[in-house]
Amino acid sequence: MTLATEPDAAAATPVAGPHIIKLAILAVGGQGGGVLSDWIVQAAEQSGYAVQTTSVPGVAQRTGATIYSIEMTPRTERLPVLALMPSPGDVDIVVAAELMEAGRAVMRGLVTPERTTLIASTHRMLAVSEKIVAGNGIADGEAVLATVRSAARRFVGFDMDRIAAEAGTMISASLFGALAGCGALPFERAAFENAIRKGGRGVEASLAAFARAYDRARHADAADAAAEAPASPERRAPSGPQALVARWQALAARAAAFPPAVCDMTMRGLEKVVDFQDLAYGEEYLDRLDAVLRVDGETGGAARDWALSMAAAKHVANAMAYDDVIRVADRKTRAARFARIAREVEAPADAVVQLTEYMHPRGAEVCSMLPAELGRAIEARPRLFALLDRVVNRGRRVRSDSLVWFTVLFGLAGLRRWRRRLLRHQREVAHVDEWLAGALATARRNYPLAVEIVLCRRLIKGYSDTHERGLSKFDRVLGAVPLLVAREDGADWLRRLREAALKDEAGSALDGALRTVHSFAGDGAALAAEEKAD
Repeated sequence: MTLATEPDAAAATPVAGPHIIKLAILAVGGQGGGVLSDWIVQAAEQSGYAVQTTSVPGVAQRTGATIYSIEMTPRTERLPVLALMPSPGDVDIVVAAELMEAGRAVMRGLVTPERTTLIASTHRMLAVSEKIVAGNGIADGEAVLATVRSAARRFVGFDMDRIAAEAGTMISASLFGALAGCGALPFERAAFENAIRKGGRGVEASLAAFARAYDRARHADAADAAAEAPASPERRAPSGPQALVARWQALAARAAAFPPAVCDMTMRGLEKVVDFQDLAYGEEYLDRLDAVLRVDGETGGAARDWALSMAAAKHVANAMAYDDVIRVADRKTRAARFARIAREVEAPADAVVQLTEYMHPRGAEVCSMLPAELGRAIEARPRLFALLDRVVNRGRRVRSDSLVWFTVLFGLAGLRRWRRRLLRHQREVAHVDEWLAGALATARRNYPLAVEIVLCRRLIKGYSDTHERGLSKFDRVLGAVPLLVAREDGADWLRRLREAALKDEAGSALDGALRTVHSFAGDGAALAAEEKAD
């Protein structure tokens, strides 16, 4: 999503004379709304305006934004009377640090087509209500974008978060640049830049983001919105021992030889599984996809845009790169993670950042990390397993920045070289092979249903009890495949079952959907068994 301006640039001319300019900023924690507000106040005061700013905090982190209200008017001998909060229908400029905040500004009535210039970053920062949905709970950004365009007198929107990230600063700098560049405030560019310089922190990076956003808002027009596509992430050239680089290049060449429709997803999956384990694991991934491609070609996949192979390229990689203790420990000890956290909290270069993690292992996770035979032996002895669970099954808050706990986590991550011998890995591999074999067998009888079987892998995610719940739902959904394989609408019904399984944690929606499938399939015995199991 990118910049759109409606109507032309002349519409951005601010109201002249003694008019009080009323501006509202909507931002959540970490986006620098307070810094942006301070910059605007400084630019206005430097330009000879009397200014008042207030703020009303929302609930932290994506359940509510802080609203900053700024009112300004040319300074005269008479003191102005300024409001404490923006009123619906009475705001000249709204700045939103994220697309959904722009939508909320419209819902609150702060944006009006007769008056308001709306400046918003079009990137998404998911709300808690979107994250907690087991399936895809992400709201339709395009619908919000269309609404805010029609609701505002002028809309200025592009991905300001990306501009800020590329400059190494916070989004407040690019929002400030867009505000300056669109001409909604009657100030010189120098006044805006001086306000940033007076802040004294991260000045060069903030000015760089400001300049890019300023130019974008000033010179781009509505035609750019249709022309620009999101930038594809650049793949870095591999580095390391020559033998390993040569093996990686051979794997990449195999992936590049896949059908064009599947090639990009295959490459992404290959990168993921190699990062998870090693190059040999990448070979196993491509071997599985080769088997899928053979069946896909034999069953007319080329005429279907290789739908089965495309689904497998994504979900086989996700299944092979499962979440286990080793992977979690590896992620928590990567240098890039510590650098990202320090950047997000805006820690000075000489500051010591302390990082506390919450860990709650269970006996099952400990057994899964043991050699397969030993793990099975412990699980087969209820008393021994219960003793192990009592010892480890408690919550802990640990400092991963400390030498002791970083060493523990780093040691756990180092178990990757022995992962193939561990109980969890052997179970995951067996499950992947069984799931994929079932999908390929089904493809010869009902191709669309086979695609849906592959897509059902998204039901399984996470680790610990989250993984167990997902696995239980996965098994229940795929248990209906024998009833659907001979039906033309079998794929539609399996999709409905998957969506029902994703809908609620308790599984009541899935229960109802399964009863419906069993009822029209005439499988009374299976229905009774299902109800008894519930």
